Amino acid sequence: MPFGQVVIGPPGSGKTTYCRAMQQFMQATGRKVAIVNLDPANDMLPYEAAVDIADVVCLEEVMAELQLGPNGGLLYCMEYLAKNLDWLHEKLSPLKKEDHYFLFDFPGQVELFAGSGCGSVRAVLDELTGSRHHYRLVAVQLVDAHLCTDPSKYISALLLSLNTMLNLELPHVNVLSKMDLVRQYGKLDFNLDFYTQVQDLGFLVHAMGGKPFSQKFRKLSQGLCDVVEEYGLVSFMPLTVQDKNSMRQLMVATDKANGYCFATLRGHTPYPPEMLYGNAGAGMSDRDIWLGMQEKFVDGEVVEATGLPPGVSEPPAPLPAPLLAAAAETAGREPLP
Repeated sequence: MPFGQVVIGPPGSGKTTYCRAMQQFMQATGRKVAIVNLDPANDMLPYEAAVDIADVVCLEEVMAELQLGPNGGLLYCMEYLAKNLDWLHEKLSPLKKEDHYFLFDFPGQVELFAGSGCGSVRAVLDELTGSRHHYRLVAVQLVDAHLCTDPSKYISALLLSLNTMLNLELPHVNVLSKMDLVRQYGKLDFNLDFYTQVQDLGFLVHAMGGKPFSQKFRKLSQGLCDVVEEYGLVSFMPLTVQDKNSMRQLMVATDKANGYCFATLRGHTPYPPEMLYGNAGAGMSDRDIWLGMQEKFVDGEVVEATGLPPGVSEPPAPLPAPLLAAAAETAGREPLP
């Protein structure tokens, strides 16, 4: 029974960097991890993709032949994939037999997950999780943490997360990514736990201030916050891929969501739960994680910007040795060379 993560989120939220970091972190615990690139626009991969959608459909050729823009081209590519799932199963089958853990790197266009264009993505996921193949998947949605510095943008992120959760109907973990960069974009109006727990959202409306635009749409903003609170589904985990504790905590959360940790009881992996999760379970709690990030990345000094435009980050660097060592320690084995 294969397990994996469906990594989604808006463009620039750090999906590809997350896939690479999580692959290295899990490999250090002894897992065999395969990354499946399903983003035809992602032509500069920092990892070695076990399966690449570019082998079956090319976004640039689609745009040129059909006279489509980037978004229209991506919608066509995902529809093409949904009609050629035999190719995907043929590529995944050898990896499935070798008990690989899958990281599916999806495109970031919102139309694929929260709009009328989500049908093709649902078709792919329904086929994988259906009775024929039995993939146990969890959706990991990354949202750039800098959106927390603007109440209106944060409300938009909440609506996007809720919409995606309802459309995909998968176990779901929402993540505030790039927490180490949040101070570069401004000061948070509340403590970090306010943004991770997603409660008492009425305070967001007051934080929007008395600007004419905010006043005009005050009732609308309050109504949207009420919708999110009434569903009670959305919460976030803070993450920076260079922080060993947040990576470990997120790995545990996703493994519980897709059932991987319970599969260890049947010998799916040589690591029993008490070994694989011993340090994480007895170590830092979720509260410890956000308190540490609050102190280090929110209340601390602002890190000097790199001079790159907003939304553009440095090329991902290899994970530091302490992070890989921490992952190996979690699994109770020596770090990989």
